[in-house]
Amino acid sequence: MIKKRKKKSYTSALGQYISMSAHKARRVIDQIRGRSYEEALMILELMPYRGCYPIFKLVYSAAANAIHNKGFNETYLIIRKAEVNEGNTVKKFKPHARGRSYPIKRPTCHITIVLEDISFREYPKYRYLMYFKKPGCRNENINRNIRCHDTYSSGGPWDKK
Repeated sequence: MIKKRKKKSYTSALGQYISMSAHKARRVIDQIRGRSYEEALMILELMPYRGCYPIFKLVYSAAANAIHNKGFNETYLIIRKAEVNEGNTVKKFKPHARGRSYPIKRPTCHITIVLEDISFREYPKYRYLMYFKKPGCRNENINRNIRCHDTYSSGGPWDKK
């Protein structure tokens, strides 16, 4: 009996030896883990940290891999896994006063980004929207329409268009 192999619905990008400490990179990675691709790019553009740029390039590269190699649609991509591991520490010596030397340690890190295409899941068509909603909206029943509370409207008569 021949079994059909399921098409893998994820793709990844790996950045090695990025000159930044793993602790500073994790601070940025924790903000984008589990979010949609487009939302993650917006967050990375607006965050003030130095580590956002290499992570932005990695997320963009992983999406380019998904679109080019597997033909995924970027609107259905979410960040399934994002992890940061410590790399080698580059050690240098800087001359100091009275003939002494001062050690400089430049930490590096390895960053892995895995994107998943949620259109391959076996849920109804509207189910993918729950990944783009606020966390409080995920507990709703599948059979009902997925609605989220709008923080800018109070439901009064002046909110109607």
